[in-house]
Amino acid sequence: MGKRTIIPFGPQHPVLPEPIHLDLVIEDETVVEAIPSIGFIHRGLEKLVEKKEYTEMVYVIERICGICSFGHGWGYCAAVEGAMDVKIPERAEYLRTIWHEMSRIHSHLLWLGLLADAFGFESLFMHCWRVRETVLDLLEKTTGGRVIFSVCKVGGVRKDIDNETMKEIVDTLNGLKKEIKELTDVFLEDRSVKNRLCGVGVLSKEEAIELGTVGPMARASGLRQDMRLEDSHGIYEQLDFEPVIAEEGDSYARCKVRIGEIFQSIELIEKAAFKIPDGPISVEVKGNVEGECVTRLEQPRGEAYYYAKGAGTKFLERMRVRTPTNQNIPALVKTLQGCDLADVPMLVLTIDPCISCTER
Repeated sequence: MGKRTIIPFGPQHPVLPEPIHLDLVIEDETVVEAIPSIGFIHRGLEKLVEKKEYTEMVYVIERICGICSFGHGWGYCAAVEGAMDVKIPERAEYLRTIWHEMSRIHSHLLWLGLLADAFGFESLFMHCWRVRETVLDLLEKTTGGRVIFSVCKVGGVRKDIDNETMKEIVDTLNGLKKEIKELTDVFLEDRSVKNRLCGVGVLSKEEAIELGTVGPMARASGLRQDMRLEDSHGIYEQLDFEPVIAEEGDSYARCKVRIGEIFQSIELIEKAAFKIPDGPISVEVKGNVEGECVTRLEQPRGEAYYYAKGAGTKFLERMRVRTPTNQNIPALVKTLQGCDLADVPMLVLTIDPCISCTER
């Protein structure tokens, strides 16, 4: 038996922009155990519902995370709308869905770039982020922001997308398909990349179920789990699609699932742009929140949970958000057991951790 050593990984690490901390128990070059520790950036955002009106709180919720900004705003608004029994216009649902899928594309491209950086493929990292810039430009043109969009509100959305801009979005994204395929083929076909991904960090379907894994992490282990289909929100049920699934459960499978979802999101945006009806983009919301509601949303990283409870005033009594990283940390710990020390940064990235989301 080799000598065991405890190596601290984080909270800051050169290849990991998130402040997660792991105590790695190492035997020679093999990780025997990984002990996570979070809580470095707790901000108490949920407590602010007691001091900010429910109409203003959406701006705070959006700032839980930059990458998931739009989804957090949508999840919060949907929970409050459910508590108040507010029905938003169909056009607003379509617009929310389009923006959410654009957010998924830019999130997955960002993740692919970070993954390339984690195994030392610097030029591939830069190309992924270069393509992502085009998607951010579309988001900026339609919402006014590149990180925080602030277009969701209780009762609908604040901005509309005209037909000409909608066609530009579809044409631009379809034009990116060839370039994205050239990039993603490197992840899926290049021998040196596959050597770093294939068979590394395997999570079986049974383990994924037992550990409550969500999102691409779960779908890469063969679970047909996608809140866009399981819990009705937006207009996904009208877009006729199936979740992207892989069976291998390793890092390569998780990469393959996210790549598939990029192309799937482009198709969903095209379908939604073709079907979007005319009409208002919001309804006037008056009164106080008296009920309570739970809603679930499929963020780029997986299922997010939003709970809102009214206090009969303009302030909520309780607001709760559970993010995908919360659910995927146990699966991360499982995949780290028995891996090589050199694979730790890459395996941490395969769950696409957002500690800002986790430590609200």
